[in-house]
Amino acid sequence: MSSPPTVVAIHVAPGARLPLRAVDRVTAEAGKGLVGDRYHGTRHRHVSVQSAEELAEAAEALGRPVPPEGTRRNVTISHGRVPTAPGSRIVIGEVELEVVRIAAPCRLLDDNLGPGAAAALRRRAGSICRVLSGGDLAVGDHVDLTTAQVVPAS
Repeated sequence: MSSPPTVVAIHVAPGARLPLRAVDRVTAEAGKGLVGDRYHGTRHRHVSVQSAEELAEAAEALGRPVPPEGTRRNVTISHGRVPTAPGSRIVIGEVELEVVRIAAPCRLLDDNLGPGAAAALRRRAGSICRVLSGGDLAVGDHVDLTTAQVVPAS
């Protein structure tokens, strides 16, 4: 059995189109998102999660590196498939996230990472999540994808 995934990078940006800043730790507020990030306080887009394993696959398809900050996602995990089905759950440290939707790569990635980046990241760009239970997220935190099954609506 392989080891559980861990958080390898966290990035936040204070506003749209502003540069991302790497941080070792960030506070996730339930129902609001990551403190200090451009999406904090939005309705559903609280945090984006991607996998370094899937970025490596995209880099191989693209023929050049795809750095975690290049995709403008918040949390990068070491390995594993990030669930994309709405309602799926991801637990990172003490924080529980619910997948809202797949994170579709936009054509701006072609400007930032080079032609073909958006296509290489299709189905590898992670997920957009809302924060169900808050707490601190930190580089090195374990990630539980085994709770990723969709929780039925009550």
